[in-house]
Amino acid sequence: MQDDFKVLSVGGAGRFAGMVVPELARRGVSVRAMVRGEAEARLARANGAAETVEADLRDPTSLDRALRGVRGVFHIGPVFAADEAQMGLNMVAAARRAGVRKFVFSSVIQPTNADLDNHASKIPVETALFASGMEYTILQPANLFQNLAAAWPAIAAHGQYVESTPVDRPLARVDYRDVAEVAAIALTGDRLAHGTFELCAEGMWTRAQIGEMAARALGRPVQVAQLGFDEWAERVALPLDARERGQLAAVHAYIGEHGMSGNSLVLRAILGRPARSMQAYVEELAAAGRKDRRDA
Repeated sequence: MQDDFKVLSVGGAGRFAGMVVPELARRGVSVRAMVRGEAEARLARANGAAETVEADLRDPTSLDRALRGVRGVFHIGPVFAADEAQMGLNMVAAARRAGVRKFVFSSVIQPTNADLDNHASKIPVETALFASGMEYTILQPANLFQNLAAAWPAIAAHGQYVESTPVDRPLARVDYRDVAEVAAIALTGDRLAHGTFELCAEGMWTRAQIGEMAARALGRPVQVAQLGFDEWAERVALPLDARERGQLAAVHAYIGEHGMSGNSLVLRAILGRPARSMQAYVEELAAAGRKDRRDA
């Protein structure tokens, strides 16, 4: 990789893209994080970004500014946004205008699943990359371990793991830290160029099984239960509008009916090691809680 190879990371201050920035920084890559305001800029710099730029995925002119001097892009779309596909197309077009060489897109497992709008919204972006002339890499991660973090406070404090999905439906899952590592591998070498990769950890777990993991990690029982979607959404105070809630409800309904499967072979092959495990992630959450209590 050339010394002047600079990567623009969309969402460099975000919950997921924020994991890509330190992976690139550890590899000596200069990262320009795309942010919205100074608060995000501070977070991105703390994650390891060398510089930040304010830009808007809906504003092609701002994207042209953000991409000046950039040769690599990491793109992840805002979840459930009505115009997520168009924002991705805007970034692909701007990257082509800027002469970007490598483009990594964090898509989703089963993007061709037309029953789920938030999955199908990835298809136009993937299609645009195929015709872009850039060295694209498309990542299709399964349900993320990190989604458990929202439920963890109630698990740790009250021994209750309550969501609107069934307790016995298995899902393929993955730790986004592993996805971030694959993104960094793709942006710093040629091994993954022009590839589309489903990324899943070993096994598929039900919420009942995750509850058992949590009980072992906490050393006390954990009750796993299911609520109706609306009751659950009110309980957790989801910061979503009506359309976004409808999309999430559709995802939960699909999972309730079918689960969501995936295969771990590709991730293991890319990393050259086993993927992080759900048991290890649950133990991390429990250990972090014990540390917080000691430090309080």
